Amino acid sequence: MVLVLLALIAVGVPIAFAMLATSLTYFFITPSLETIVAQRMITALDSFPLMAVPFFVLVGTIMARGGIAERLIGFADTLVGHFRGGLAQVNVLNSVMVGGMSGSASADAAIDSKVLVPVMRRKGYTNGFASALTATSSIFSPLLPPSISLIIYGVMANVSIGDLFVAGIGVAAVLAILMMTTVYLMARRHGFAPSRPHRASLREIGQGARVAALALLMPVLLLVGLRMGIFTPTELGAVAVIYVLIVALFGYREITWRDLPSILREAALTTAMIMLIVAAAGAFGLMVSYERIPETLQGILSAASVSPIVFMFAVCALLLFLGTFMEGLSLMIILIPVLAPIGAGLGIDPVHFGLVLVLTFSIGGVTPPVGTVTFTVAAITGVRIGEFTRAFLPFFAGLVLCLLLIILFPPLTTALPSWFGAN
Repeated sequence: MVLVLLALIAVGVPIAFAMLATSLTYFFITPSLETIVAQRMITALDSFPLMAVPFFVLVGTIMARGGIAERLIGFADTLVGHFRGGLAQVNVLNSVMVGGMSGSASADAAIDSKVLVPVMRRKGYTNGFASALTATSSIFSPLLPPSISLIIYGVMANVSIGDLFVAGIGVAAVLAILMMTTVYLMARRHGFAPSRPHRASLREIGQGARVAALALLMPVLLLVGLRMGIFTPTELGAVAVIYVLIVALFGYREITWRDLPSILREAALTTAMIMLIVAAAGAFGLMVSYERIPETLQGILSAASVSPIVFMFAVCALLLFLGTFMEGLSLMIILIPVLAPIGAGLGIDPVHFGLVLVLTFSIGGVTPPVGTVTFTVAAITGVRIGEFTRAFLPFFAGLVLCLLLIILFPPLTTALPSWFGAN
């Protein structure tokens, strides 16, 4: 069955249909189980937390069209524009703020590719550097609430989505420090100038905050509502849609009612793609369960006395390799049913393991040659893959360093949920 799956992927069959064909093959040759595939696909989608996905996909779509990103970029410039490589630093900080709203790496990458990359090119940045930075900084979206990746992991591994959301903030903070340091070092090397002649005054920062106030209230709404138990993650998605729609229609007036059909169509198509993959993964996961693959691997690891840290290093190395050939979300949906039980059997905190996996899958999403985020950026900026890859290598080193720190220091992921008591 693994060979069937790999063969289908190799010839270009979409991952959802590859997993579905593999599952159908298995259950058709297994007595009395021919009709279980459709039932399992429906069961996989019968999840209240999973309803958050279409809401947050719609949030990202409205943000990309509603003028919210432009206000955030202006505010970010008042905060970090005076540093070396000011526009590049703005790119990173803007992705931190947008990541706390869109929940999608592709949405964040598309926004910055359309808005920031052309400006960076005019200011002397190479297209390869600007594109690689934009793709890399989009990794904040899968780590910060309302991350679609964390929601899917929480549903599939039966882990508290609230805990995952809060833990992602700590990981994003570490990643932000490392990325801004990398940008500073590269700016010194290449002579990239600040985007502002001097540090912004408190008055300028205040003015920028006022212009972006409606946009900045969005992450506050998410975190406060989640922390105080006002909303579940799913309810939060519905509230977020209403909020960004009101801001885009009446606050910034960047869209009109006539734009809504196309926005809804774009969000519906993206949601359908994700849900089809999740449904097919449900049937594939049942096959994995019938074959007792997690139990078998756990027994092998226990007999070999593999420590949790060694296991996570091995898993991350494998996923980073696979991520160069397969799309991150697809990998996550295929492998979480296998990896999560093994991690639990080795005593790894499920929140810690979840952030390690999501970060690793996200790195795969920007790693050439198959990263979906890379293709999104390249399609918009016109960068060549070779040029992109050369510029991406320093950022890749920073991402790997962040991953190592998260593995070696579990409190970076477990401390915040413990302090905040997220549910």
